[in-house]
Amino acid sequence: MRILYNIGIRLYGFSIFLASSFNAKAAKWRMGRKNIFSNLQQAIDTSTSPIAWFHCASLGEFEQGRPVIETFRKKFPHYKILLTFFSPSGYEVRKDYKEADYVFYLPLDTPTNAKRFIETVGPAIAIFVKYEFWFNYLNELHNRRIPSFLISAKFRDDQYFFKSTGAWFRKSLHFYNTLFVQDINSEALLKSIGINNVIVCGDTRFDRVINISQQSFSDTTVENFKDDSQLWIAGSTWEEDEKLIFPIFEKLVQSGQKIKLLVAPHDVSEGRIKNIQNKYPDSIRYSQATGGNNANILIIDKIGLLSYLYRYGDVAYVGGGFGRGIHNLTEASVYGIPVVFGPNHQKFIEAEELLKRGGGFLISTAEELATIITKLLTDSDYRKTCGDSGTSYISSGKGATEKIISGLAEVVKT
Repeated sequence: MRILYNIGIRLYGFSIFLASSFNAKAAKWRMGRKNIFSNLQQAIDTSTSPIAWFHCASLGEFEQGRPVIETFRKKFPHYKILLTFFSPSGYEVRKDYKEADYVFYLPLDTPTNAKRFIETVGPAIAIFVKYEFWFNYLNELHNRRIPSFLISAKFRDDQYFFKSTGAWFRKSLHFYNTLFVQDINSEALLKSIGINNVIVCGDTRFDRVINISQQSFSDTTVENFKDDSQLWIAGSTWEEDEKLIFPIFEKLVQSGQKIKLLVAPHDVSEGRIKNIQNKYPDSIRYSQATGGNNANILIIDKIGLLSYLYRYGDVAYVGGGFGRGIHNLTEASVYGIPVVFGPNHQKFIEAEELLKRGGGFLISTAEELATIITKLLTDSDYRKTCGDSGTSYISSGKGATEKIISGLAEVVKT
């Protein structure tokens, strides 16, 4: 099976190579790894400080791991932090992240790359975030007795680890010193296959969004745009989401509802932003907005703002539910805003909890979206009750970061 795994990894790398000639993301993936080992060797000095290596697949996993990275840095300042990404969507946004001493792409998980990377970097500890199970890297760390951890993990019974044919894949789970999981279901699944080094700690994103919500922040562009209207925030949207949102918003405006729409697309590339502007002329880009504009739709064309801007919203729609899965609900719920999302939510604990508590609403059709948005906008008491239940849920999940840091402290070199 290991031979097949390594063949699959190489085939994946070759497919990226072929795609890089016509796909911008694949090109970044490939070019970001050019001369990776010589760049690592020149940048990283292992002689003066131990290295704590944090790895995230992409931007979402980074936000999950960020509270741990920043708390680790404060608690163990004698460590240098190496942050690696697998995807360009993480690296390109966070390559200048100031809380890490080094930020790089992770080389492809071949046996040779894994050995060379560990020899070059020489990490004293390795922390993988959520869904990272690179066999060759984990095997190399294990063979060298380098403590390795998985944090903010969530497991489901449909993953290959828990299938009758998944015995080989389960080997990688044994390489971790500790797996810090989000919920008791994940713990039970792992223990059912003999993985007992598990600690239930909750979701570190709760700590992150609570911290953001408590920071002093103001944005005059959004304040001027909203003025005295209600504000519907549509965050991390895809085209499938927008096909539902915009017609409903236009009907609300035509009905006399005093409302504005702030849209933060998941993809803020120039082509994507222009496409939205062309379809909806009554819109303006955030980067071009002025105090005197009369647009009803504000398009956020900048990464990193959404989690702060939710505080201005009255209701929120979080995108992704008509695709691979919903994006971060906690960023809106922490501000006491009811959240609406699409049907593909089953992999997300927070979605299930918000549905149960009344802070979240599942929709599958335009009619369902119109009904709940209208209800939330026109019934302020109902809106507040729903929003408060969401805030209460987020507050109850605080503390995952400290549990993880306490666990890591047992093996960190002082």
